[in-house]
Amino acid sequence: MRLLNRRRERRIADSVIHDPEEHTVMDEHGAVRSVQAADITMPADELEQIWSPMNLERLARTYWKYLSRVTLGLIRVRYTDRERVVVLIGRPLILLRFFAPEYEMDADRGIVRWRINDGILVATEGRGADGYLEIDVQRCPSEQPDRAQVHVEVEIASFYPSLSTWVARWFYSNTQSRIHVLVTHGFLRSLAKLELEESAVGRFAEPQLGAGGNGARAATHRHTTEPVTVGDTPWPVVGALAAGVGLALLVAARRRG
Repeated sequence: MRLLNRRRERRIADSVIHDPEEHTVMDEHGAVRSVQAADITMPADELEQIWSPMNLERLARTYWKYLSRVTLGLIRVRYTDRERVVVLIGRPLILLRFFAPEYEMDADRGIVRWRINDGILVATEGRGADGYLEIDVQRCPSEQPDRAQVHVEVEIASFYPSLSTWVARWFYSNTQSRIHVLVTHGFLRSLAKLELEESAVGRFAEPQLGAGGNGARAATHRHTTEPVTVGDTPWPVVGALAAGVGLALLVAARRRG
């Protein structure tokens, strides 16, 4: 969906990956901190239009939608009033469970933070502890008066991966950790399109005019007593990929034979 639902031709921003030198570290207790970052440059008036709690919430939804899309819908996110649950297709395969997001925003900085509860990917010592996933957006000075720059960081901190406990730290570093970095970099680059998904909850949605044309306002907040799932699986695509892999393996086996 186009940013702010505008039909005019959207302007493309520039997104440059700018990770810290030590972007992923694990301490002696097995807690991981990983930070991926990008500097995004866009027209100044564009930033003014989107700098709001509503669009911070939409940015959060865009992150989950991107995660589901790049995994062909195999990974989905279920929203409830109290939590966000990252599942592999569906329950009971809960990979990560977060508490409901916390938001902070002022004139120069916006933060959305999900505190980690539990899940298959979380070791025992990290369940219900201090771990969190966070998107931090900060406005930065720009050398061009008609351009604005924001620094976006996606950070996971105090995360105890169960994979490093079950197998080995080096195995986690070369599998799950690398996948996380690649996916996050893809998400940060995608922000250059300046397209944000509509929020599944609408916590900060702007009220709409009520019926009757009397200027009354109607609330747009969608209560999530019933879970809302972000992501779906394009089974025809998955089937085609599986068939292609099977065919490639068959051809390789015949050549070796």
